[in-house]
Amino acid sequence: MEQNKKDFGFGCMRLPTLEQDNPASFDYEKINALFDTFLAQGFTYFDTAYTYHGYHAEEAVRHALVERHPREAYQLATKLPLRDFKDSEDLEKIFNEQLANCGVEFFDYYLLHNMGTNVYEKCRKYNAFGFAAQKKAEGKIRQLGMSFHDTPELLDEILGQYAGILDFIQLQVNYADWEQPNVQSRCCLEIARKYGKPVTVMEPCKGGTLVNLPEEAEKLMRACAPDASNASWALRFAASQPEVTRVLSGMNTVEQVLDNTAAFADFKPLNEDELAVIQEVTRIIEANTAVPCTGCAYCTHGCPKNIAIPQYFALYNNITRTTGSFSSQAVYYNNTALTHGKASECIGCKQCEKACPQHLPITEHLKAVAAKFEAGSSFPSRR
Repeated sequence: MEQNKKDFGFGCMRLPTLEQDNPASFDYEKINALFDTFLAQGFTYFDTAYTYHGYHAEEAVRHALVERHPREAYQLATKLPLRDFKDSEDLEKIFNEQLANCGVEFFDYYLLHNMGTNVYEKCRKYNAFGFAAQKKAEGKIRQLGMSFHDTPELLDEILGQYAGILDFIQLQVNYADWEQPNVQSRCCLEIARKYGKPVTVMEPCKGGTLVNLPEEAEKLMRACAPDASNASWALRFAASQPEVTRVLSGMNTVEQVLDNTAAFADFKPLNEDELAVIQEVTRIIEANTAVPCTGCAYCTHGCPKNIAIPQYFALYNNITRTTGSFSSQAVYYNNTALTHGKASECIGCKQCEKACPQHLPITEHLKAVAAKFEAGSSFPSRR
């Protein structure tokens, strides 16, 4: 795809809900408006997954998209949950369930989800790659890919084995993670280039981190481009990479949809001056972010203490930034701890760390959170 012909997709990991603690309480009035606006701007790609929103996102996409628009009006991508399947028979069961969840007869794009060291051997044992390739041969998948959260070395190993059946790769690419050792966006892109695989980008705004920037960073961007949003800078950075053909973004307001799609309606790669600004903004972010969490919440699935890990990390990051207010963040922490485990209740099983796409030392970070928010605090009993 030409440099100025980059596609843009709607990521459905964080759809609007009516209740903060109920991921299945979808606000369909808002979601319908978001999807309709996105389509009206000329974009058609929607990305969901079996596990999003507590295993309910595919159903939400069916109600808001599939049941309201003709099949030729959109492209639908979903993902095989590599942590969830037990054996070869389970692969078939889950795939058929996904077709029913989404209300479609085929998927335009289908991905092996969150490929990494923790699931690769299981995928080899039960031939998950071959299973997906067979579904493509049957016409139930049009394009087969893999979303990947691990080292460039493992990506190289996997593509060395399975590049022949994978049409594309989905990678986490953003300027904050460009050289970060736990993500290595640049190096993973280089591996994709080595095998000639087009890349779809996830987390271009790093879960909102690159939208809610430190004031010093925002001033630099405004001085360079007064009318450009923080999100548009992040989206353009990801799309400026030669290997990238599509960038995904989760959007919760119509204004966000209009702003994000505008960046791709007449896409222009970042120039040298803008890249210099990005480099300085990255430095500022690194100095102001204690825990580089994207808020995906994979870590919370099956936590024996029901600890609200992403919420606690977000609160902790807020108070470590110069604009953070401890008193207000402490109120949110205490309120969340009424219905969830406190950070100090972590038993160190590290199930969360095995699931974390960012490979964060979550148990150690939780100790820091507990020390910050729980020292001298009196917590009411949880309901």
